[in-house]
This record gives sequence, structure tokens and C-alpha cells, in this order.
Amino acid sequence: MNRRGYLAVCGAICGGLAGCSGNSNDSSEGTAGPAQDGYPPESGTTPTDRTIDTAAFETTTVEGVDVPLAPIDATHHWYRGRVARFVDARGQAQYDRSHITGAVLSPAPDGTGDDPVEAWPTADRIVCYCGCPHHLSSLRAASLIENGYEQVYVIDEGFWEWQDRGFPISGEEVSTEPAVQQIAGRTAADYAGQMAWAWHEPTGQREAAPIGDDGAYTLELHFSDVTPDSTITVETPSYRIEDSLDELTAQTVTAP
Repeated sequence: MNRRGYLAVCGAICGGLAGCSGNSNDSSEGTAGPAQDGYPPESGTTPTDRTIDTAAFETTTVEGVDVPLAPIDATHHWYRGRVARFVDARGQAQYDRSHITGAVLSPAPDGTGDDPVEAWPTADRIVCYCGCPHHLSSLRAASLIENGYEQVYVIDEGFWEWQDRGFPISGEEVSTEPAVQQIAGRTAADYAGQMAWAWHEPTGQREAAPIGDDGAYTLELHFSDVTPDSTITVETPSYRIEDSLDELTAQTVTAP
């Protein structure tokens, strides 16, 4: 299933994700509405000049689009200098829980119906991120690149490394990281390079992972407010399964 196919399947989930919530204070809890420009808040300090060779960044290929993977140190330097806009490619519940301060919500793969990124100049530097550590963000970045955005990058190490380093985050619960649940699955090797998806419909939380050359995939779920009995949907290009988190993590998921 391609990026737009995913939206067609779970449009009811993604359609309710427009807008952002959380607060704009570094590493704090609350519900004040942040700005929609994606820039960090003013800090009053200017980072030391540094040359960053973006041409040296590694890339990942998503459906034929090469997406640059920016080291977290480089993205943090851009953040401190307020020379990049930041995009959270996860779902609403994940964004509400914790996100990079100043970042906007623009879920993978193609944002929302009223997406803040659509108003940004295509020449601006944009940094996407997610927590898996870069599967969702690479999907969102690939979509932006396809739509003419010229400087789009992904945080290679992902959001949780940003949090672990004590960089600025905001949201309703920033003090803890949700436990990671792994769903291992397999589909036909013909789908290698495409994506497997998992989502929790009541909260809109989702993750994605590439399908390997042998058809295997591993979905790492950083989902909050789910229990072993929570129903999770897993979808690949060849099948869709709904089952409890407990059942899905206890065995290799295959076609029914």
C-alpha cells in the first residue's frame, strides 16, 4: 500500500488530525496553542557558526524519492539558530503527549486537510521527525519533496534521541517515554521496499516500517494509553489484520 492508499484506508483517523495542541514551553506540561510556523521559540542566544555539509548526509529511498537523513546534532544546530521549520510526522495523540517545542503536526504521509506546511515557502528548510526513528518522517519528507519543497530533511536518530539529550520538548506528558511494543510480520517478498503500517484507531497513533527483501518487517510501536487488550490494525500491501496488541506481539503476523 502506498502513502496515499494508507490515507484512503484510514481517512477517518487522519482527517481528525488537523491543527496542533500542546504547549510552547520547553520540557513542560500544559495546553497553550503553539504557533503554526514550525520555528523554535526565540531563545535570545545565537549558536556558534558552523558549516554543515548537507551533501554528505546519508539518504533513504522512499518510493523512489531520496530523503536526506540529517544527524541530530546538525538539526539541533539549525534549531538553536532558528533556521529550520520542524514537522512532527506522527499522530495527534503522540504529538499531544510530547513533541519538539515549536514543531507543527503534519502526519505522514501527506499531512492533513488543513495542513500548516502548505502555507510555507517551498525554499524554506524543513526538518521532519518521528519516533521509529525515521520511517514516518521519511514518508512525510518524501511527500514534501515530491510536492516541490527544496530543502527537506529527516532527523536520523528520531524524536526519542532528541528527548534523551534534553533538547526542548513540550506537551502534556514529557517526563516519560512510552514502552516500545514490537510487532513482527511477513508478507510476500514482492512488496520489498514498501511499507507496513500499524495504528490504534481510537487515538490515531500509528507507526510504519519498511518491508525487507524477504518480505519481513518489524513495527516498533511507541503508543501511549494502550493495553494488551487494545485493538491494533496492521496493514501491508497484501493484507489487513485487526487484533489485540497482546496477540499481535506474541506471534509473527502473516496473511489470514
